[in-house]
Amino acid sequence: MIYRLLALNIDGTLLQSNGKLHKSTKEALDYVQQKGIYVTLVTSRSFPSAKKVARALKLKSLLVTHQGAYISGPDAKPVYVKRISEDVTYDIVRFLESFSCQIRIVHEQFSLSNKLRINNNLLAKTVFTSGDPVLYSQQFVEDLSETLADQPVSPPKIEVYFEHKKDAEDAKAGLKAMFLEVSADALNPYCLEILPQGVSKMNGLLYLGEHLGISRKEMVYIGSDLDDIPLIEEAGLGVAMGNARFDVKKAANWVTRSENEQGVAYMVKEHFRKQQPIEFLKKMNIIK
Repeated sequence: MIYRLLALNIDGTLLQSNGKLHKSTKEALDYVQQKGIYVTLVTSRSFPSAKKVARALKLKSLLVTHQGAYISGPDAKPVYVKRISEDVTYDIVRFLESFSCQIRIVHEQFSLSNKLRINNNLLAKTVFTSGDPVLYSQQFVEDLSETLADQPVSPPKIEVYFEHKKDAEDAKAGLKAMFLEVSADALNPYCLEILPQGVSKMNGLLYLGEHLGISRKEMVYIGSDLDDIPLIEEAGLGVAMGNARFDVKKAANWVTRSENEQGVAYMVKEHFRKQQPIEFLKKMNIIK
């Protein structure tokens, strides 16, 4: 099979456990781009955060961000955006304010959060290691619903960090019952991610493929998280990182080394060295 697109998750895949990119990873992605392979990032991170990683990798491609709700290139207007409406955002915030939690409105240009005193170590670690760049405006307000009443926002995503597991469970059940316009998924026992209904990393990547004229069978996907499983299963070649959980590895066609063992670089060089450049394949009429 000839592959024309390489898609990668960021955290636990491209980045090492220290949050840095290894030199060999940059070299491998440069190598595969020279062969004419379209390289993109598929992530739950905000667009500015993903753009920062793309810049370090010298990628100029469209990026699938906000868990698939926002697709854009570093220097272009978005080709796809799906948002939670202003009214629904306000109503969700009013509902969530009855729990002890931090509510984070994640827009592509800024984030807006209520203030919360963090007493849970896991929660504190999750909230303050979001990976967003310093230049991405992050504002904290005393009363989030009051702020939204004066300044409505229609975000691609809302993140919620709870003090207690039971609150997270109850909030998820309440959101499912009350708001058909969104879906709420647990990232961990203390955190929910709220997205417009129908949004997912999988649907975002398929939209990008359709936009580029690339079928899913012509895609290679490399990931490590549970939400990467559908993409790993549907791609022409699904790859799990060595640091991924068993369920992720079980879904994959190929398991590479871990993020600290340069798993992306190893996989890319092992596989794509066998594939001729895309332009050569077109010239020989092997592909269109």
